[in-house]
Order: sequence, then structure tokens, then C-alpha cells
Amino acid sequence: MSSNVGIVIVGSGFGGIGMAIALKKAGFDDFVILEKDRDLGGTWRDNRYPGCACDVPAPLYSYSFELNPSWTRVYAPQPEIWDYLRMCSAKYGVDAHIRYGCAVERMEWDDGAGRWHVATGSGDDYLARAVVSAAGALHIPSYPDIPGADRFGGTSFHSSRWDHSCDLDGKQVAVIGTGASAIQFVPQIAPRVARLSVFQRTPPWIVPRLDGPVRAGWRAPLTDRMLRDAYYWMLEVRALGFAYPRLAPPVQRIAMRHIERQVADPELRAILTPDYIIGCKRILLSDDYYPALQRPNVDLITERITELGETGVVTADGVTHPADVIIYGTGFKVIGALAGLNVTGRHGRVLAGTEAYHGVTADGFPNFFMLLGPNTGLGHTSVVFMIESQIQHVMSCLKILSRDKADTIEVSASAQQRFNRGLQHRLARTVWNAGGCHSWYLDADGVNRALWPGFSVEYWARTRRAHRGAYLVDQ
Repeated sequence: MSSNVGIVIVGSGFGGIGMAIALKKAGFDDFVILEKDRDLGGTWRDNRYPGCACDVPAPLYSYSFELNPSWTRVYAPQPEIWDYLRMCSAKYGVDAHIRYGCAVERMEWDDGAGRWHVATGSGDDYLARAVVSAAGALHIPSYPDIPGADRFGGTSFHSSRWDHSCDLDGKQVAVIGTGASAIQFVPQIAPRVARLSVFQRTPPWIVPRLDGPVRAGWRAPLTDRMLRDAYYWMLEVRALGFAYPRLAPPVQRIAMRHIERQVADPELRAILTPDYIIGCKRILLSDDYYPALQRPNVDLITERITELGETGVVTADGVTHPADVIIYGTGFKVIGALAGLNVTGRHGRVLAGTEAYHGVTADGFPNFFMLLGPNTGLGHTSVVFMIESQIQHVMSCLKILSRDKADTIEVSASAQQRFNRGLQHRLARTVWNAGGCHSWYLDADGVNRALWPGFSVEYWARTRRAHRGAYLVDQ
């Protein structure tokens, strides 16, 4: 049984909620949000590990039209961000449009009917005039391929699927991975466990976090807007360091001084110092990670993991590191995450999700839009800014459909190709491509499919309105 609906939005994180609010502001109510889980929130619902918080200053981590006076810290903790999204959904009347427990299994374009057939695991299928994918990229846990994982006799889980029923007190715990999540939860669990083994493959660059409580004066309506603007332009300048690696040394010196101040042992300091240019991998913020690694009950292990045994982690030197619990802090499957939605467009074309026009529209997929699609991630400022820019672009496309009384709109193949040629040319000289590392920003062929290579304000200017010449509009 299929229900007819104007627009299907997939996902209820910052993208899905923001898209729904924009539609309602425009007077459009014929839409549903399909959410695979039992609550909204996306990334900030899934990641509930100890110490989980944002690494973008809180004044920037909100919708521009709904600043949050309730932040308690400069870097907002996960529960506050989740509460903020719930508040926005309720305030703008989005709640009634969300269908929980509706995981999208496939989406197919019916050229004859001019509609998308959206099939869900719950059996509630939809025929939609348009689809907005707001599923995001940070929702599919990435597990390393380690032999013997099924033999481990203890408890194991990914940081984004934290097992809160597992009591870590007095346990021997192994943490695999030293990325953005691990540097937040390791200092939280280290004082509780009997022994903590942290397995590092590649050290990250870490700079001081400089967190603290939000002052009451920041919460005044005029002040919070000025503070947001100040943070925006301060962080926007950082884009230059990513675009031009030769500008990285000043920031790298800050990170080096941070290691030198916090790590006295020269051998440990050497192990924690990356051999690539800062910014090549995600720059992390922490004031308590290095001290946590120097606790007497914590071991930092750099030997390659060869297998998991029944009682622990085996490394290439033949040592078995005992563990009652294994926690994977190994990030997400970002590149090609959209492929998991099983989207089929015109003439049976399958959406790979690795290339798009401004990361929003793709040739061969009419009336299909992506939020946080390919090459729209950022290394220097708030991704919520990018989401709002993309929502504005989608609304511009929908206005063209309405104004022209048209049935479909899709980007032309030539416009998409020109855009991506220019994009990859710019990315080739950035620190992500030329910084001497391999990160999740790059696909198996070394092509950057994740990040935008310039200022976010440039992206905003280029996407504010859909240029009619770049799109095929069928009436």
C-alpha cells in the first residue's frame, strides 16, 4: 500500500529538521520525514558515549534563525544539542510529519508517473513528487576488518552504539582507534577501568580545546548574534590553511607546543607526533587526552593488530593484550554512504553518491536532492552553515518547479561535469590531498569525495539560487 505525498525527507537530524522547517515557512505541509530510529536527532541521537560534545563553538552550532540561549559551554555537550533539535522540531510543528521506525530500503524513479517510489522496512511505502536525502554520512559505523572478531569472549561495541548496560568499572578495556570520538571518551573512562589499552595506528594532530562555561552576558539576543558572527569570521579564515598547505606551519607549531607542554616523556611524545601536515586528517581538540594516556593504568600501543583472541587483542609482536571489553572508536563509512539508500534514477541509473552538483543534485535523478552530499563537508567551521545553504538551494529548485508549472528538475550532465572538474582541480592542492596522509576524506582511488575546498561563504554565494541554465526543467 503506497501513500501519495509531495515530498519525502529521509532522516531527522539537522538536515531533515531544517528542511522541514523551510518547507513549513514556505506554506508547504505535504511532506513526511522518514526516520529509521525511534527518535529524531541523527548523529546527536546515535553518539551518546561519555564525554561526547561538539568540536565547533556552540554559538555557531545552531540554525541561523533559531539561536540557542541555553548552551552551557563553549563546546556544547551532546545532550544539549539533542535537546536543541527536539525543541526546534516541536516549535516549528515538524513533529507531526515524522514517521519513526521507517528505514528506507530503496527509492526508484518512475518516469511514466513522474514520481519517486520510496519503499521502507516498515511496509509503509510512498509515492513522492520529490525526495530530499538528509540521511547524512556519520551514521554507518566503520569496523576494522580484524580476524577473529567473532571469537572474542567479552563485550564489544562501537562508540556510536555505546552499550550503557556494560559496567566498565574495574574492567580491562581495549580501545581501537584514536580519532575524534576516542579522544573524548578515553579521558572519561580511564579513571574507572582497571587497565586501558589504547591502540593507535596513526596519531592525530591535537590542539587545545579551550572549553569553558558560557557566560550569562552571551545569552542576550543582540550579544548572541554578534558572538555568532564573530566566531563565524574567525573560523572562516582557517579555510586558507587547508587550501594552501604552506600556511599550515603556524597552526602546526601550536599543536607541537601542546604536545610538549602536556607530554614530558620524549619517547611517548615522539609516538604521539604525526608525520603528516596538520589538517591532512581531521584536527582534534582536547585538553585532557594526552594526560589520560599518561595515567599509570593506561597503555598506548602502536604495534599492528593481527587478530582478536577469546581473551583480548593480539598484536604483530605476538603479545596478547587482555581485555574484558573492546570499544571501537573507528569512525564511520562516509564515502558512498548514500549508496546504502539504494536509489535508482532514470534508465536504471544507480546513485553512487560520490559526485554531485554542489553536492545537492545529480544528473539522472530528477526531483532528488541531497543535504551534506558529496564534497560538502568542512574542516574549518560549522557544517550547519552548509546545511542551511543547501536547504536554500533546494527551495530555489522547488520554486522553479512551481513558477514554471513543471514536472521535473534535474541538473544537466555538462553542468555537473564542469563543476566536479573544477572542484577536483582545487582539491588537488589542498592539505587533504597533498598533506602526506590517507584519511576517510579520500576514496579507494585517492579522490577526495568528502570536503569543500574553499570558504563556506563562497559555497553560500554559489548555491543561494539555482541557476536555470544548469538545470533541465521538464514541463
